[in-house]
Formats: sequence, C-alpha cells, structure tokens
Amino acid sequence: MVQSPRHFIYFLLLPLAMVTLVVMPWLGEHHPALDVILRPSADDLDAMIFWQIRVPRVLLAMFAGMGLSLGGVVFQAIFRNPLATPFTLGVAGGASLGVTLAVFLGLNLTILGVSGVSIAALAGAIGAIAVVYGIARATGNISPNTMLLGGVAISFFFSSLILLLQYLGDMSDSFRIIHWLMGDLSRASVDTVFQILPFIVSGAIITGLLHRELNLLSLNDDLAASCGLHVERMRIILFLAVSLMIAGIVTVCGPIGFVGIMAPHICRLIVGANHRNLIPAALLFGGIFLTLCDTLARTISVSAEVPVGIITAILGGPFFLWLLFKKARSLS
Repeated sequence: MVQSPRHFIYFLLLPLAMVTLVVMPWLGEHHPALDVILRPSADDLDAMIFWQIRVPRVLLAMFAGMGLSLGGVVFQAIFRNPLATPFTLGVAGGASLGVTLAVFLGLNLTILGVSGVSIAALAGAIGAIAVVYGIARATGNISPNTMLLGGVAISFFFSSLILLLQYLGDMSDSFRIIHWLMGDLSRASVDTVFQILPFIVSGAIITGLLHRELNLLSLNDDLAASCGLHVERMRIILFLAVSLMIAGIVTVCGPIGFVGIMAPHICRLIVGANHRNLIPAALLFGGIFLTLCDTLARTISVSAEVPVGIITAILGGPFFLWLLFKKARSLS
C-alpha cells in the first residue's frame, strides 16, 4: 500500500484518466488530421467518425468502467466476500433475459429515443433486483449469505430460460443474443453516453456519502450495529442503489465481466481498504482499465472488432484464480 493514497489518486490516477480520454479516440485504423478534427465540417467523414463514434465510445467505456468497478467495491463490502462482483446477484442475468425476450418476440419499438432492447434489458435487471430483494425479505433474514445464494439461484434460473429461448429461436436471433451477451461498446453514441451518465453519477454520490457505513459493513454486523448503524436498512439502500447503477450500464453495454472484481482488488492493494480512498481510486482505475481494454478490442483485428467482454474475460480468468489461491493461502 502506498504511503499517501490521496497523492496516488489525485496525482497519478486522475491525470492518467484525463490522458486516456484525450489519447484513446485517436487510436484506430484511420488517423484523422488534427486540423480536420479541430475545424470539422458537416460533410467530413473523418471528423464525423472522431466526434460521433470514437469520442462517445471512449466516454462510454470510461463511465461504464467506473460504474462496474464501483459496483464491485460496494458488493465486496456489504457481502464481505472478496469474490463478489456486480453481477453476482442476478442483475446481468435479468438484463440478459430481458434482451433475449425482446429479440425472440421481435420488439423493434423505440420510446423517447431508447430502443426496445435497451428497455427490455433495464426491465429485466430491475425485475431481478426485485426478485432477489423479495427472496431476502421472505426468508426474514436480509443477510449477506441469503442474498448471495438467492442471487446465484436466480442467475442460474435466468440462464436456463435464455438457453431455452435461444434453442427455440432462429439463427439470426441466436447470433444477436450471443453477441449482446459477450458485452461490447459498439452501440456507443452521444445518446447512450447520456443514458448511462445519470446512473453512474447517482451511484457514485450515494456510495461516496456512505463511505463510513461501508467501512463498518465490511467488518462485522455486530460492530456496525454497536456503532449505531441500522445494518439491514443500510445494506438494502446500498444494494438497490448500486444494482440500479449496474442495471443502467448493462442496458447499454451488455454484461462486461471481471472489471468489478479486478479493479477493486488492485486498488485495495494500492490505497488500502478505507472506502474514503478506495471509492475514488476504483472509479478512476476502473474507467481507465475498461477504456484501454476497449481500445485494444477495436484495434486488435483489422477485419472485425472483438467484443470488449472477451478481452476482460481473458484478463479476468487468471486474476480470479489468483484471488482464489491468495484467499486459500490466507486462510491456511
């Protein structure tokens, strides 16, 4: 852990995030001239690609990475499980089922500029949140283990329904579903950036204001209660706030895995477990990480883009195994 976490955040991560936002849009198959970008015309293709495709995509990757990383920080704290991710409690499964139903039923409507697939994904994610919360309430014990087990069961159930609908659908529908399940940012536009932004801002504000409560929840329920914290109420508030944020991200980007487990743990090793420092560090690191992964995904192949979810999974698989072995060594 660094001696001064705030220096690491404000003098390394913050400038690095700004450099990432400035540099990444320039990387790609075509390299537009600087004067064309600074003085774009309405019929200039290079300027259009830069301002309407690349810049929104980099911004979307940055915001989505921030939200996924923050979701991992909060879930690992409130469930006291280092392997918890933003998708552990079925949010991604619910969104995926919503998209699968929309594609299977051929819903091509658009409401207020938002596609039917995105609306179905958001509805499915919110439905999954409601089901997990309902299961926890029905058992009369809103404990970390109850919510985790309920979320895992719901995820498996949703996955089975998705497989059934894929089997019943035709080839084109199955391809659309599989491509969405991989998680990618190819749908990035100015509109999608503004769709995702309110979810990220609200989630960051709520968790930032509750960083002391997260510190207590990450230690022990009895200790938190002895300090005057209403444990169940605070856990539900954080669960709902972060789950809705993740739902907004998955609606636009699909389920991009492993960002929410890699970024928080790397930042925890550097700045420590105090959420006052961990939250801003994870926000910036997660945004930078996903932006770099997406840049690699869209430039690694000339013939076609690779979904960014594949890149994060390739990196996240070995990292997940390292965490398992690290935890096993610490227990022994």
